[in-house]
Amino acid sequence: MADETIWTAAAATGDPEQACPVSPVVDLVFSRWTTPILWTLHTHGRQRFVELHRRIAVITPKVLTQRLRQLERDGLIVRTHYREVPPRVEYEMSDLGRSLAPLFAHLAEWGAANLGRVEQARHDHDAAPAR
Repeated sequence: MADETIWTAAAATGDPEQACPVSPVVDLVFSRWTTPILWTLHTHGRQRFVELHRRIAVITPKVLTQRLRQLERDGLIVRTHYREVPPRVEYEMSDLGRSLAPLFAHLAEWGAANLGRVEQARHDHDAAPAR
């Protein structure tokens, strides 16, 4: 009942941002490179830039830098700079970022259970005669 109240109240505002209370979360967490970065940090723990880049090979260093800065600004990761020679920087999930772990786990479970059905639906749709 509480979920229904949230959805109904949000839809009634007329404000597009409030019409779907999930939208700000989706924008924050599921932007192009955010999910692979957070997943990698969650799975492998604290990492240096080079390690992250190696694990997410298809991302450019420039984009990785931009996304890491944004995730740090959003409070989802922590950047630690060690004043050594040579300097060392490591990234890890913050407590706020780690709070997303159950969401990622549910999405992974949903994907394992349903992506085959999605692929089949796509195949069936594409094979159907044009409407």
